[in-house]
Amino acid sequence: MAVFKLKINGKSREVDVDPFTPLLWVLRDHLGLVGTKFGCGIAQCGACTVHVDGNAVRSCQMPVQLIGEGEVTTIEGLSEEGDHPVQKAWLEQDVPQCGYCQAGQIMSATALLKQNPNPTDEEIETAMSGNICRCGTYTRIKRAIKSASQNQNA
Repeated sequence: MAVFKLKINGKSREVDVDPFTPLLWVLRDHLGLVGTKFGCGIAQCGACTVHVDGNAVRSCQMPVQLIGEGEVTTIEGLSEEGDHPVQKAWLEQDVPQCGYCQAGQIMSATALLKQNPNPTDEEIETAMSGNICRCGTYTRIKRAIKSASQNQNA
């Protein structure tokens, strides 16, 4: 075990865990941030996507020891009221069905729009290709990302 001081959603947090503990389990089991979901456990579905220094990462495969001074943002930290432009676009476009993958989808979409405020359809498909939705809401996800892009650029 080792003590790690982490900055998560703008707050300093401390956990005493094995250095190889995946960030996902630190967030869910040790800090009670259960918005980030466990999907495949091998970084292939994107349900566990969070931001580390603004970049989308798969928390199920990231050992906590690699976070260092990095700032982690989870779906809980994206906005206090759930009113981030991407979250609002998600609701406007009726994206969620079962909802399980949505936190990871939103975190990937947010990272995309931060790096590329006006993505093309192809750029959206490429950026979101690592996030799987069992309900098949890909068309609505793309529309929501386009809508959020237009709203943030208005």
